[in-house]
Amino acid sequence: MKNLPSIDEVARLAGVSIATVSRVMNNSKPVNPETRKRVERAIAATGYRGNAAGRSLAMAQSHLLMVLVPDFANPFYAQIVQGVESVIRPAGYKLLLTDAAGDEAPHTTALDAIYNRLADGVINLAHLNDDGTLLGELRNLPWVNCSEYLPKAGPPYVSIDHRQAAIDAVQFLLNRGHRRIGLITADETYRWAQLRHEGYEMAIERAGLKPDAQLVRLAASLDYDAGAQAAGGLLALLEPPTAVFAVSDTLAIGAIKAFRRAGRRVPEDIAVVGFDDLPLSAVFEPALTTVSQPMRELGATAAEILLARLSGQRPASRTLGHQLVVRDSA
Repeated sequence: MKNLPSIDEVARLAGVSIATVSRVMNNSKPVNPETRKRVERAIAATGYRGNAAGRSLAMAQSHLLMVLVPDFANPFYAQIVQGVESVIRPAGYKLLLTDAAGDEAPHTTALDAIYNRLADGVINLAHLNDDGTLLGELRNLPWVNCSEYLPKAGPPYVSIDHRQAAIDAVQFLLNRGHRRIGLITADETYRWAQLRHEGYEMAIERAGLKPDAQLVRLAASLDYDAGAQAAGGLLALLEPPTAVFAVSDTLAIGAIKAFRRAGRRVPEDIAVVGFDDLPLSAVFEPALTTVSQPMRELGATAAEILLARLSGQRPASRTLGHQLVVRDSA
């Protein structure tokens, strides 16, 4: 089945911004006649129709806020969404959750929703390409990035210091006497994964050690099985690590299961530190030592920033704190 054309495609074909396409379709602001013709030709060529119901509402609000979620199965995102809802519901808004999994351009759906007034604003948890045109567009829209962000461009964001959090986790293992520390990382198109990898290497180098590429394993996803598979690769080394830092709790728990199946005791034979502090991490055996990031507070803060933008304010980005929670796995 052929995908329906999007406002993003029209803008690219006409060589204009998405906002200009919206102005032409809604007759909301004056547009240069030549530019209008280019847009109209692009609309005709793509067959884009937008949303008639949305356009007929003019400036009416939908009272829906969209959240772009990369993975509905990941409990990390569920915690953030709960934080978002705790703020927007009392303000009279409802959530519109959108699955961004496997979508190379998840912003397109969200932008269509904003310009067709099907959603009043967006909280984005998905990866964004470092596209100057797109980021310039988003700066002027009710859009907030949460956890995943681009620091020097684009709309406001709320996140933690992922690099420093990873340094803290690896330094903890170094302080425990470990010198051969493995890393289970994830898709590094995501900035948070890049920064956690950087923090791992910085801590290793500060200790006077040389990062060993053999000790780094890229998990195929963020689920438990992917963590177990990555751990299996570390165990297959002639000299396996004595400790592992995983960039998420799900990967860390999967790794522990793999180590146990191989007859390795955690933490006696191999220590494991995760990242997130999911509710499961405290009750899993052994209880997981992990970097705790305030997931619900991230969601609530993103919602507060978005509501402020909708009211015409220009709120600044925010970096929240993190904490290393020491339990039984390391």
